[in-house]
Amino acid sequence: MPALQWTDTFALGLPMMDETHHEFVDLLAKVVNAPDETLLPLWRELVAHTDDHFAREDRWMQSTGFSSSNCHSSQHRVVLEVMREGDKRGSAGELAVVRQMADELGTWFPMHAQAMDAALALHLRNVGYDPVTDQVNMPQALPTEAIHGCGGASCSTDQEVTQESAVPA
Repeated sequence: MPALQWTDTFALGLPMMDETHHEFVDLLAKVVNAPDETLLPLWRELVAHTDDHFAREDRWMQSTGFSSSNCHSSQHRVVLEVMREGDKRGSAGELAVVRQMADELGTWFPMHAQAMDAALALHLRNVGYDPVTDQVNMPQALPTEAIHGCGGASCSTDQEVTQESAVPA
């Protein structure tokens, strides 16, 4: 499978986010194309980058009214957990597992960026969030309640999920 390559379709109009995403795509391509002897060090570099990347986005969400229970943050936690498991498996000699994970990340990332990150970028622009200073320049545009679910109209809130699971089948 060819490595994911950066295209302008991934750009979301927030320079700090776009730069981080570009770095992620470039690091992932290095992992996909790595020979066995450099695969794990490059994978670990990708995991560390992704940890910083997700922590930054999670902080932005927290600062601007996204709930810590939203599915965007949850997806970050799950992906990082899987990537860390890849490091363990790779360290045990299972390099094919790491390669498979890298391929899957190449499939996952465009969907994540163009859906969840695009919604976050729009939200951040709408509230005038400056990711460099962590300042909200239009506090009147902040949501009055924490955004649950994915932050979109088609997502369920925590309360709706609780109510739906309480309905007998």
